Amino acid sequence: MTAVGRPRRSCLAVPGSSVKMLGKAQGLPADQVFLDLEDAVAPLAKPDARKNIVAALNEGDWTGKTRVVRVNDLTTPWTYRDVIEVVEGAGANLDCIMLPKVQNAEQVHWLDLLLTQIEKTLGLEVGRIGIEAQIENAAGLVNVDAIAGASPRVETIIFGPADFMASINMKSLVVGALIPDYPGDPYHYILMRILMAARMHDKQAIDGPFLQIRDVDAFREVAKRSAALGFDGKWVLHPGQIDAANEVYSPAQADYDHAELILDAYDYYTSEAGGKLGAVMLGDEMIDEASRKMALVIAAKGRAAGMSRTSSFTPPAS
Repeated sequence: MTAVGRPRRSCLAVPGSSVKMLGKAQGLPADQVFLDLEDAVAPLAKPDARKNIVAALNEGDWTGKTRVVRVNDLTTPWTYRDVIEVVEGAGANLDCIMLPKVQNAEQVHWLDLLLTQIEKTLGLEVGRIGIEAQIENAAGLVNVDAIAGASPRVETIIFGPADFMASINMKSLVVGALIPDYPGDPYHYILMRILMAARMHDKQAIDGPFLQIRDVDAFREVAKRSAALGFDGKWVLHPGQIDAANEVYSPAQADYDHAELILDAYDYYTSEAGGKLGAVMLGDEMIDEASRKMALVIAAKGRAAGMSRTSSFTPPAS
């Protein structure tokens, strides 16, 4: 069964150094907002960005959104202060910490332990704050199974394409797009590897950003590839990408209706009243237990997206 969890069709990046953007993000229809302390914030601006983020979490209205803060990676001198200041300052109004450039399970263990210490000290519920692990280099991808299973706090595994492309010397400067000289999708293996690790541990899988922010049609085409594989959502860097992400990572209305119809029909036909049947025809389609499992995935995605049915199942007249 696919990990559904919190809706994350659109994951909006917001620089912690911009008070204006922190305010604007609260009114946008993104499923998740992550307030960034890493790449989007210059080194000299990081201390003030922490304060901006704490104030935004405590004073802002983030209704309906998953609230995440991306801290700096563990090769930098900023990470421990990021976690301590943000969680001590706004832990009650925070859902997850995103750790970038994760290379091994030990880095997740470190964050888990630090969060536990802070939660215990502040009297917060231990384990409530989740972890999002971002895979951005070869070491992280090779170790992604262990990373996904490193802590019950882990909620998502995220692909970070720009740093990943640099780490493997990929010959391209266009992040997230196909490479004309390569006869296929150069990211397919990476995405599938992340997806398998995520699903093995019942976590969500999130695709990374598409940097050509004004080309929404191209964003949509790129997003469709990871959505077709089964990814739960994608980063958005501009408000104009949000609606496209929410659409692409939601089922089509007809698919959602059909999934719910399969579930209702299978529930009926396997019951005493329906004849205790294991495989039956629904219109021109045979459905069985495998059909039910596939329908559960689509139905769960539709429900998480807040979709409503436009059709219903009617048992045959006896």
